[in-house]
Amino acid sequence: MTLLGVLNAGTGNWAFAALATRLSQALWVPIVEEPAVLNYVLCWEGEPAQLAGRSFIPLEAIEIASDKRAVARAFQLHGVPAPETRLLTASEVPAFLRTRPGRWVLKFPTGSGALGHRFIDADTPLPRDWPQPCVIQEFISMQEPVVYRLYAVDGELFGFNARRFPRDVTPSPWVAHARGARYVHEGTPSAQALAVARRALRACALADSFGCVDLLQRPGGEWLALEVGTDGIYNHVDRDLGCEVLEREILERIAHAFWERAGLTPPWEGPWRMQAAPA
Repeated sequence: MTLLGVLNAGTGNWAFAALATRLSQALWVPIVEEPAVLNYVLCWEGEPAQLAGRSFIPLEAIEIASDKRAVARAFQLHGVPAPETRLLTASEVPAFLRTRPGRWVLKFPTGSGALGHRFIDADTPLPRDWPQPCVIQEFISMQEPVVYRLYAVDGELFGFNARRFPRDVTPSPWVAHARGARYVHEGTPSAQALAVARRALRACALADSFGCVDLLQRPGGEWLALEVGTDGIYNHVDRDLGCEVLEREILERIAHAFWERAGLTPPWEGPWRMQAAPA
């Protein structure tokens, strides 16, 4: 059995192929199609039990991060400050919205890049076959649409940035890279932003491996956790940041944490570097 590997196996492995290659070079381990003793899991369509205790990112955390309903439950259970979010059946949605003024968003629970998001009121018909329960979330109005992000590897937060729309891009309420927003370095986060991010990642079992958290700030200054993300099975964290320094820092931190988790000395000599690609 292989000791360490980037696990990318199954019919969906093509979606992770580029990241698998990058991680293989960063971690100095092979891409494998059968579970190793310790795995950086990207694609796996076998029995989850086969990976019990063998995934650098806990499978529980991968599952939670893949579904906004699970994230909402985790935030509520652990008291994470977040926009008000309700999980309602289709029949409950109109009655709830009639009693609650303001703007509300219906979110597709497993979408990324704001796919499927839409404003909703009591008279808005729900799309047919919409996944239940429905994710109904308070919309935070901002003068400039912006979403902030922090990353965590092995318990440390870093890489504070923001997604904003460039001047030549028409802004959207959905501040997603896929909608034209771009990442910009944001300097040093406030203590409250760090505290909210840490609580969100811990609530979703991501603080001690690798994950990211998206944050909003109310006009009054309060920081809120919007959602979390990680790599594996359903999705992966966007690495197209427009900042090579941060992109490399993420890989370096993951590499050190992965080998520390394995309890082994890393194979690179001196400072970390990417392993040379095979000739």
